Amino acid sequence: QVQLEESGGGLVQPGGSLRLSCAASGSIFGINTMGWYRQAPGKQRELVARITEGGTTNYADSVKGRFTISRDNAKNAVYLQMNSLKTEDTAVYYCNVNPRLAGRTYWGQGTQVTVSS
Repeated sequence: QVQLEESGGGLVQPGGSLRLSCAASGSIFGINTMGWYRQAPGKQRELVARITEGGTTNYADSVKGRFTISRDNAKNAVYLQMNSLKTEDTAVYYCNVNPRLAGRTYWGQGTQVTVSS
């Protein structure tokens, strides 16, 4: 089993910054892709950013140039640095990991990000 612990959400004004963290623990023998998704009220969950074990990244068009995903393989952790936040970034953010040999992905519990003046 794999457990994910997310942190870093909160309330921030437009133009502000937040950093999300997600640490995986449990029976882990390396992690393939790690990513962040978000779900706003009344909308479907969408990919925000993801990063492969080798460090290749891809981002949703809406966050390119503002968000940066990174990972620490030694800590089985993934981070999302969010700058120049907009009100439309308000959502619950979920981390997702694909551990090697697990045959499935795992989701974090979600952390609320609210961008409001």
